[in-house]
Amino acid sequence: MSTTPAPSAPASWQDRWRQFISRLLKGSHNHFLFHLPPRTGLAGWLLKRFFNGISMDRPHLEILRQLPAQAILIYTIKYRTYFEYLFYHTRYQQEKVPVPELSFGLRPWLMQPLSRIGRCLLAHLDWLVTRRQWLNPYANGFWQEQLLGGRAAILPLVEKHGFYRRFVKAQTDPLRFLIELQKSIDRPIYLIPHLMFFSKSPAPSYPRLRDIFLGSEQRPGLIRRLMTLFGNPSKVFVEISQPLDLRHFIAMAEKSEESTEYQALMLRRQLLMQHNRHRQSITGPVVKSHEEFKESILSSQRLRQFLAQHSESRKVPLHEVRKQADGYLDEISAKYNHFFVSCACKPVSWLLDTMFDGITVDKEGLQRVKAQSLKGPLILIPCHKSHMDYLILSYIFFIHNMPAPHTAAGKNLSFWPMGPLFRAGGAFFVRRTFSGAVVYAKVFAEYIYKLLEDGFNIELFIEGGRSRSGKLLMPKLGLLTLLFNAFKERACQDMIFVPVFIGYDRVLEETAYLQELSGGQKEPENISQVLRARRFLKRRYGKIYINFHEPISLKELLAENNTTLEEMPTKEQNALCRNLGWRVINAIDQVSVITPHALVASAALNCAAARFTTDDLMQNVETYTNLLTSQGAKLTDTLLMDPQRACQHALDNYIQRKIIELPGGEKNVPAEAAQYILPAQKRLQLEYYKNNSIAYFVPAAFIAAAILEKDAFQFSSACLHDRYRYLQDLFKYEFAFDLAVPAERMTRKNIKSFIDDAILIPHPTLPDTYQLTSVGFRKLKLFARFLLTYFESYWVVLQFFKQTPRADAGGEDRMKKIQNLGRAMLKQHELALNESLSKINFENGISFFTSHGIRGSENVEKIEPYENDIRKFMQVIK
Repeated sequence: MSTTPAPSAPASWQDRWRQFISRLLKGSHNHFLFHLPPRTGLAGWLLKRFFNGISMDRPHLEILRQLPAQAILIYTIKYRTYFEYLFYHTRYQQEKVPVPELSFGLRPWLMQPLSRIGRCLLAHLDWLVTRRQWLNPYANGFWQEQLLGGRAAILPLVEKHGFYRRFVKAQTDPLRFLIELQKSIDRPIYLIPHLMFFSKSPAPSYPRLRDIFLGSEQRPGLIRRLMTLFGNPSKVFVEISQPLDLRHFIAMAEKSEESTEYQALMLRRQLLMQHNRHRQSITGPVVKSHEEFKESILSSQRLRQFLAQHSESRKVPLHEVRKQADGYLDEISAKYNHFFVSCACKPVSWLLDTMFDGITVDKEGLQRVKAQSLKGPLILIPCHKSHMDYLILSYIFFIHNMPAPHTAAGKNLSFWPMGPLFRAGGAFFVRRTFSGAVVYAKVFAEYIYKLLEDGFNIELFIEGGRSRSGKLLMPKLGLLTLLFNAFKERACQDMIFVPVFIGYDRVLEETAYLQELSGGQKEPENISQVLRARRFLKRRYGKIYINFHEPISLKELLAENNTTLEEMPTKEQNALCRNLGWRVINAIDQVSVITPHALVASAALNCAAARFTTDDLMQNVETYTNLLTSQGAKLTDTLLMDPQRACQHALDNYIQRKIIELPGGEKNVPAEAAQYILPAQKRLQLEYYKNNSIAYFVPAAFIAAAILEKDAFQFSSACLHDRYRYLQDLFKYEFAFDLAVPAERMTRKNIKSFIDDAILIPHPTLPDTYQLTSVGFRKLKLFARFLLTYFESYWVVLQFFKQTPRADAGGEDRMKKIQNLGRAMLKQHELALNESLSKINFENGISFFTSHGIRGSENVEKIEPYENDIRKFMQVIK
């Protein structure tokens, strides 16, 4: 007997209502207005057009693309602003990087479809009615689910009443939630600071009237944002700061055993500090008026105390000492004006375009420098080859969204009208010597202290002046010592030293340098020189090359030595300063760029024959290029792409300028068959460009000279070490050596390069023994001839001391006597090279021999060993 099931009871109206609500909510209450899916259609197109003028460089987007694929990304912005949120939401869709669909504390309801708004309201209302509580996305797992699902979010760090809600009302802190989430999962969470700039101008010390009504340039109101975006959209740009890995932060924070609430507080402070430092690395610190800046220096406790003591000890009225200090500060101080710098960029850009064929900038190196600037003031230390150096680095920094540095310039450049212009661009002026000027020295030290304390970047030229010889000069440590003292007195938390190479295919001051090297007097800078400078606009000077070495943190340098400047005795501090100076010079050498002009100059000067063809020259260039490639030297793009064409272009340039010439009877000879000559009076001109690249060749030249001195076709590398060290000592005033790299290592490195170029071959049975090939003998001389100029210069100096009693070997006319002796020896063919009569080489030779106890003919027993060695080296090289 079958039974029929009892009919089910009809659903109540409450159940039917619940089913209806569930269908509307798609089975979930997780509907929130802070979730904005990517927009398409008309709204998306309008937003793209609206934000189209805002620029964002590729290197910054690469920061996002290089993060791990499984990482959870949280984009942080400093203030709660829908403008920035909608920009990132729109632009990141275009750039195919994770779009911030979620936002902590932002509810862009105007951008939501009406259906979504209704669904969110219904979900919250239903939750309130049925549960008697507000819908909480943290408590119901929505945030965790969405973030683990791969959605990115945006997080404002500063909100109106945000601290009150977190601290008093105990609402969930998003950063605390993220810390707790990171502790519970293995996937990394990255917090990536984002900054939007509407101007590169530094913040004023006092708000202006328009800032009160429209918001400041650092935090503009909506009207100011729109005015800038529509009026001058090129001013608006976005940068991304270094991502913070939350796992690493927690690992560091847990060492202090603090609560999660305290860790969240510290995380917020760290992120805000990173935002502020990154912004300052773009705009620079707050710029005070000149009067305010002066007052802060002159009223400092240290300077007031010093002036009072000086007044008392010298029996001079205090008001006179203070007046003197005030005058010195006016003599020194820059009067940096951001508006002037921004306006000056256009004429500087025109000037560079008119005179040069472009600027090649190490963009990756510049980005590393920019990242390091968040740690403390940058101390930019470029090589100094031309007056153009003052303009170029400030210009490059400004157009790459970094503040122009305050530049230490010689007092000789403070003449009217250029002095006031240089001051407005950030130049401050320093005397060549502080000798006897006690008050001046103290005022200058306080000025440096204040620049560092306020966070300004400083540019200084460690060589002291422009290099007239083309190679780096030995470091002058005066300014470096003042920086160390300021750091010791805690002017800043860290100092970042940045070695910079600035190179030119051709320098503007070429003629003046030749005159000075030949013994002429330097013409003082003045207004007539500025007027005559118009002639430079009629010529082209090739390319400019800028490279940045890895920045050196003083704080990390001291940590490596496990010490601080406060604990360090004066003698050790001086040694550290000296070592850093040499390290900087070495670092500049390491990032120097080899140009075609330098290679052709080297190949022409080092030719053994009086005449040479294009093929002879290119063979020499190839030998040098092989060594440079094996040593990892930096070559210009033109040398990497087509070295033959690049060097031919450089050769044509030298021929056009009549530095390299054709003999009179060969004017119509085909170029490939032509034999060129290098007039003796033009050699010094090429020597400058040869010296631009000589740092890369010096170790190879030492090894080549040591092998040639052996006068044997088979030798052991061990027998070269002593001669390498000897030459290193002999030319210690000429070249900067990395003393951390021993002679043995340099010998091995260069012997390997010689083997690769078939100059040497290893002995088949004897270890560490090598044989010289037939072609290798000629190539070794090509390398050794880099030293011949210096051997001949030192030979002249040595002969002067040998012939002159000590009583007559000093005095102001010593250099003139040495130059006259050199000219006589050149006429008598005791010297082969005109360029060996270089005044700079003579000065370095004097420094070396006097430091080794040779001061006159009475020191014959010390002279003879050097005389024999230098004579032998000159013979084997010639």
